Amino acid sequence: MTLPDSAKSRLAYIDWMRGLACVLMFQTHCYDSWLSPQARQSRFFMYSQLGGTFPAPLFLFLAGISFALVTEKLWRKDVPAAQIARTTIARGAEIFVYGLLFRLQEYVIAWGWAPKSDLLRVDVLNTIGLSMMLMGVMCWAVLAWVSLAGLRPAGRAKAPVPTYSAHSAHGRLALVLAAGGTALLISLLSPPLWTTWRPTWLPWPLESYVDGVHNLGVPQAGLFPVFPWTGFAFAGLAVGFILQSQWAKTLEWRAFISIGLAGAVLIEFARWLDRQPRQFYAVDDYWHTSPSFFLIRVGMLLVILAGSYSWCRWGAGQWGFSPLIQLGQASLLVYWVHIEFVYGRVSILPKHRMGIGGASAGLAVITLAMLAAAYVRTKTKGRGVELMPWLHRSPAQAS
Repeated sequence: MTLPDSAKSRLAYIDWMRGLACVLMFQTHCYDSWLSPQARQSRFFMYSQLGGTFPAPLFLFLAGISFALVTEKLWRKDVPAAQIARTTIARGAEIFVYGLLFRLQEYVIAWGWAPKSDLLRVDVLNTIGLSMMLMGVMCWAVLAWVSLAGLRPAGRAKAPVPTYSAHSAHGRLALVLAAGGTALLISLLSPPLWTTWRPTWLPWPLESYVDGVHNLGVPQAGLFPVFPWTGFAFAGLAVGFILQSQWAKTLEWRAFISIGLAGAVLIEFARWLDRQPRQFYAVDDYWHTSPSFFLIRVGMLLVILAGSYSWCRWGAGQWGFSPLIQLGQASLLVYWVHIEFVYGRVSILPKHRMGIGGASAGLAVITLAMLAAAYVRTKTKGRGVELMPWLHRSPAQAS
């Protein structure tokens, strides 16, 4: 069974999850920017920031799924592995450049009080771009290996280059295992690379991409270095290739329910692992680099994926206008714009001076304004120059 074709795409759950990430991002940024020091001591603020641990993993996880859809499309057309790599890596580089331009814009708007070091902050757009480039390299290596492995089957001296149909099952399994293994490896390496294995011999702009140190001498929690953040993209890549399998396409709803159950099991396993008396790492920052917390968040992402599919398949996600789907279709735009009205000079409320009620009212204004901007952007799509078309493109268009 497949999601019925309607006004919403068959892959509307991806846009819905992007929209959810946007809403969580809005509340995290608004309360962080506007709440007074007294309000920041409340349990309310603590939970708002706990919710803020999910937008970046969601964006990266969905980037991995979308990357798998694009790679699968090219692979299905028997495009050579090297050409697939060039296409996907170039797109990742494009997003990385836009991340740098975003930092430049922030610096220009904050001219006079923003330090020059802000130009080299490792933000989530930079990490999404880097993740895509790294995923492109990994997919190239795996697909090239699959191609070479099929050149000389046993008993034959030579065979033509294998086609997608001949080797899709084995190649997809190799891609899933490679992506999942890479995600786990990134998570396992994160604690030492933030502490005892820190590459202090690198200039800080480069080291910051490893451990988020920036120019402050110690890793910063508000940055998005390769370790551990790209692990979420590779986890999404593995899931994306699973969803392209014949099993998942034939029994789609069962596949999503199975993914959700797997996520619940992963959460419980990670919690059990964290309760063990003997710990693997001598120094471990649970909330930022712990593999246990990484697995919990991956498990939560799988549960959210199953839930969003169910909402779009059987719930209200397909009933007329969906605010989350609308936001998800313009996630880059609302990410880019809302920052200025929350953290920038044109903040709609005074920073660090509001109570919970006032900040909540500001959050409602920001959310409605970004929803309106997303609506206008989707309605005027194609009437002007499209910014970052591949990142903006609906998942249905990419598959």
